[in-house]
Amino acid sequence: MRTMGLDVGSKTIGVAISDALGWTAQGIETVKIDEANGQFGLERLGELIKEYKVTEAVVGYPKNMNNSIGPRAEASEKFAALLKEGYDIPVVLWDERLTTMAAEKMLISADVSRKNRKKVIDKMAAVMILQGYLDSKK
Repeated sequence: MRTMGLDVGSKTIGVAISDALGWTAQGIETVKIDEANGQFGLERLGELIKEYKVTEAVVGYPKNMNNSIGPRAEASEKFAALLKEGYDIPVVLWDERLTTMAAEKMLISADVSRKNRKKVIDKMAAVMILQGYLDSKK
């Protein structure tokens, strides 16, 4: 019984998975998608859900700083609905304001090159989203 954390963008989805006890989040991969053409990587996510025996998903919900819902948050809502419908698991929208910026700062402080940061930023943001959710349940 694991929880999957997802950082959904327009071109990629960062994926993280909790440990079996639901204490820690680990980055798994970045799934390429094409939001403009309606390709959301659901097949690959389904494989990961099955492989890791995922029982719940947490989707990053990028609200605006004034707590309003903008286009990216609406896209996350639509994606969460697709995921819930396709895999019949509970899907939680988790406020992820500033998560990507925090992940970027963490990678910069670790002296990760710009090229390498680009490869892992979404996965790292997914870890931060999922870890925040897991911590809130303790």
